[in-house]
Amino acid sequence: MNSAPLKLPEMRWLRPSRLTLGLDRHQRLDVAAHTRAHPPLPRTDRAGLLALAEAVGLSGRGGAGFPFARKARAALATADRTGTAPVIVVNGAEGEPASAKDKMLLARVPHLVLDGASLAAAAFGASEIVIGVASGSPGETSVPAALAERALPCPARTVSLPERFVSGESGALIRGINGLPVTPAPLKARAADGAAGGVRRRPTLLSNVETWAQLALAARLGPEAYASVGTAAEPGTTLLTVNRPGTDALVVEVPIGTRLGPVLDACGLRPGVGVLVGGYHGAWLRPSDAIDAPLSRAGLSALGGTLGAGAIVALPDDTCPLGETARVAAWLAAESTGQCGPCKRGLPAAAEALAMLAAGAAEPAVLEDARCALGAAQAGGACSHPDGVARFLLTALDVFSEDVDAHLSSPGCGRPVHGVLPLPPSKGARLEVDWSRCAGHGLCAVLAPDLIRLGPHGYPASATVPVAPWQEHGALRAVNQCPALAVRLRRRA
Repeated sequence: MNSAPLKLPEMRWLRPSRLTLGLDRHQRLDVAAHTRAHPPLPRTDRAGLLALAEAVGLSGRGGAGFPFARKARAALATADRTGTAPVIVVNGAEGEPASAKDKMLLARVPHLVLDGASLAAAAFGASEIVIGVASGSPGETSVPAALAERALPCPARTVSLPERFVSGESGALIRGINGLPVTPAPLKARAADGAAGGVRRRPTLLSNVETWAQLALAARLGPEAYASVGTAAEPGTTLLTVNRPGTDALVVEVPIGTRLGPVLDACGLRPGVGVLVGGYHGAWLRPSDAIDAPLSRAGLSALGGTLGAGAIVALPDDTCPLGETARVAAWLAAESTGQCGPCKRGLPAAAEALAMLAAGAAEPAVLEDARCALGAAQAGGACSHPDGVARFLLTALDVFSEDVDAHLSSPGCGRPVHGVLPLPPSKGARLEVDWSRCAGHGLCAVLAPDLIRLGPHGYPASATVPVAPWQEHGALRAVNQCPALAVRLRRRA
């Protein structure tokens, strides 16, 4: 396994090296290499592990940043009340195209992740450990190999999930583990509550890959040594995925609180016209703010940003920022499951408005409608997807306000769209309008209101529209019933 090539980003670290320890000598740490790199894992009981997590302020590293100890206490309270052993879940279903840190951990240091999960399973009396991985990712082979190399305090298994943005949402992940469609639960339910939203109706403690690895590090180092780097409020290190135009991304380990400017310098990047921090549920920063931005949740929050999944993209000067944002907006709208109003109407409407703006074909009223749709999407969805997309798009409109003005007053900014913001290869369908046939009947907008909006003259406002799986029924109705045969559905393999 050590000699097998893994298609993963290059590693880099700003000392100290903790999560990445040993990766300068090994492509992957099997159990023997892991044991040489890390001392034996100390044993601890339930109270000791909770105290440790609280002492180091361990929070989730997957986006939300929820305190680990509080989440664990909730699951244990349900376990105590019901007499049911909890389930430990490792969330490795990383569907964020700009992030690769969790895939890297599962592929290259799987035993560090399993250490954290095993520590909790033993201390909390868990009945099972479940590791969710993205289908086709290196973790699909690396994690089962690691499980076969070691003893664990309870049974463990790996579950492969579709590589979609929504697969990493906690409710969608648990539904997938339970054999249900990998979509957020129609009604919000906490995994810790067991019967309402847990694995096999059991109280469930779910955290992402890096969180479990950090728990193992904290147990080995102890609170004082663990807090020797980072900030007083947020000790330790964290992993970032730094995306670079035209070449592979870098996964970088840095002490929390490190300034963003030196990280960009170390990766050979400049802030350009703006820097995205936190991935596609994150926020844009102006270049002047980005250079000195501290990479901590508190530091970025003060700037209106978020650390999120730790994904960073610096947008070069020679690409159109609105065109880049519009590409991702369309993808994010199509990645939703269409279970609630914000995802069914708000995100597609905002994506269409961004596309019109990027093309220099939008009126100011269209932009205001998009802002209203995004504002309404916040805190109104079945999951956090609408909130994250709204933050990504609203901060883009703010940071790139000069470009917005240029696109409203003229055909555009004159810069091409280079596709700097990473997206997976398109596999979905697109609805296309043949303008040589379209007679402006408007029936398509009645049959597929989630997809097609009419412009001021009664014709579809956009010639091509991405179609999410949940929208295909409406798209086919529009195609089959168009009187002028002007609407087509094109599928990509």
